[in-house]
Amino acid sequence: MTAPITREELRPWQRALRAQFPIVTGHPELAYLDSAATAQKPQAVLDAVQTYLTTTNANAARGTYTWANRTTELVERTRGRVARFLGDDRPERSAVHFTGGTTEGLRTIARDWLPGFLRDGDEIVVPDADHQANITPWLEAQRLLAREGVHVRVVPMPYQSGSGDYDHRALTERAGPRTRFVATTHVHHVYGGDMNVQRIREAVGPDAVICLDAAQSVGHLPVSVTELDVDFVVFSGHKALALPGSGAVWARQARGPAFVPGGWSGTPNTVGIASLEAALDWLEAAGVDRIERWTADLAARLTEGLRRLDAYEILGCPLSLAADTTVQRRQGIVTLRHRAIDSGDLGFILFSHGFMVRSDHHCQGDAGEKTGSVRVSLHVYNTVEEIDRLLSVLASLP
Repeated sequence: MTAPITREELRPWQRALRAQFPIVTGHPELAYLDSAATAQKPQAVLDAVQTYLTTTNANAARGTYTWANRTTELVERTRGRVARFLGDDRPERSAVHFTGGTTEGLRTIARDWLPGFLRDGDEIVVPDADHQANITPWLEAQRLLAREGVHVRVVPMPYQSGSGDYDHRALTERAGPRTRFVATTHVHHVYGGDMNVQRIREAVGPDAVICLDAAQSVGHLPVSVTELDVDFVVFSGHKALALPGSGAVWARQARGPAFVPGGWSGTPNTVGIASLEAALDWLEAAGVDRIERWTADLAARLTEGLRRLDAYEILGCPLSLAADTTVQRRQGIVTLRHRAIDSGDLGFILFSHGFMVRSDHHCQGDAGEKTGSVRVSLHVYNTVEEIDRLLSVLASLP
């Protein structure tokens, strides 16, 4: 068995990739630690946007002249690019639809597909301690159906106490023959854990539809729809190194009716789609498995250091703190609280030292954390030195 590549062996690779992010290298005094909110863009993506806008910009699927044809080809080519990036082994039967991001994608499924799939008495599982974008659309769909006389029961996704992980055993007990749809998250945006989605399928059986919020996984770690056996994958381009306002819904088209967004299909975000194609190309060339290894290692270094500081509480599974943990490691997201300093104040303090972090409730659902916290989220452009400097500042606070 080949030994896993070490952090020291990855350093030259990481330095070469970091150098490709102009906003990062242009501000060496700052450490951007908010990639779960939006990721920075490599030069290849910026170049692709510039090239598209200066050589090809036109509407798609409307004109017959060269620029319009090239744009139409770009849109269709990128659909296939998304499917390949997600490890789709049956792209001829699946579908990819572009959206403005994860929130819009999930709402489109909830509005245009879910009502036609559910019947009176059916059940849906909703993860009410995850991001609001993966909670609110399903509750809206339930209310819409109720107005039409179709009553759907919402089953709260069970969580393990203290870790934020899904409780798959409890889900097995809660799910029944009327459990038709399950909303899940791949990587939790607060706790940073891989939510072991493959075990959801074991818990709910072969027929339930599983919709995966992959906002924090696509572009951060390898994602295989074949291995996960989910029916929808929704992600945001801007968290995967592409432009804001871009994203996609991948639909397996195997369980339930075909997914077709309702209404008239207007002008797509062609420049966003161009940026998404370039971002996926860049990520594949860089090696998403290496990106995962690098960011998980930085997260382990941060949590290992925080564990020695009594003033801080780290949210999520306590067993995932150590670098040599035998449980699932954090995927580049570490969320913490100071026991005496308000999280908002801590965010301002850290920015005064050059660290850009998220400090609030992180759009978590009602069953989530009741007190604000500081989230540190990492990507390939972050360094060991940034983590060590952050730990030094945190250790200096009373």
